[in-house]
Amino acid sequence: MVNYKPLAPVISSGICGLALLLGVMAPAGAQDAKKAPYPVMAPVAQYRMAGAAEIALARSAAPTSISADAEVLVLGERGYETAVKGRNGFVCLVERSWFNVFGNPDFWNPKMRAPICLNAAAASTVLPPDLEKTQWVLAGVSEADMRARYKASAAAQQAPAPGSMGYMMSKQGHLSDTDGPWHSHLMLFQPHTAVATWGANLPGSPILGAEGDPGQVTVFFVPLPKWSDGSAASMHMR
Repeated sequence: MVNYKPLAPVISSGICGLALLLGVMAPAGAQDAKKAPYPVMAPVAQYRMAGAAEIALARSAAPTSISADAEVLVLGERGYETAVKGRNGFVCLVERSWFNVFGNPDFWNPKMRAPICLNAAAASTVLPPDLEKTQWVLAGVSEADMRARYKASAAAQQAPAPGSMGYMMSKQGHLSDTDGPWHSHLMLFQPHTAVATWGANLPGSPILGAEGDPGQVTVFFVPLPKWSDGSAASMHMR
């Protein structure tokens, strides 16, 4: 049996924060053997996208029936900005590498593009810490100082609202250099809980989980058989 563990990825309390938790899972030991290829922040321009391209990529996170009426955020000069106002409560954006947990090897990976569409519950309680972190990044705050700020952040201490979830169904994303878009999947955000209570990560279980440390958000991942455009997506788990 293959043992899986979260690519410690993103686990801030936020989206990726849990794991690339961005949704990325890797065979145990693979992360430990990986040397940090991105030790420092790249020039800001490498993290940016053209406005129209970023809007389209953000919307690719969910089926058009959801993303067409969602609010769309894009990376601006000082943080994420509203490019399109929404009508259905969902918020779509393209996450960058610093949505990962501090210390993650991909924390400064300028190639990371993780489209996600969050429902209203997640947008109001899960997203704020990573939006705040983005402001620090663009202001030139060091990773070490961001760690300290994060611990004192009121937004980072907020638990996910009941029903918090997000769609990550884009086959155009780049969640990591080894996994590309990974799998089409749903993300379900919960206050810290043992993943075993959901049967996550067990042989044959359709649910994966990233528990994090006490006080952190727990994220569950449900792989899906289709991408947002309706094309078939592989359900094979590495």
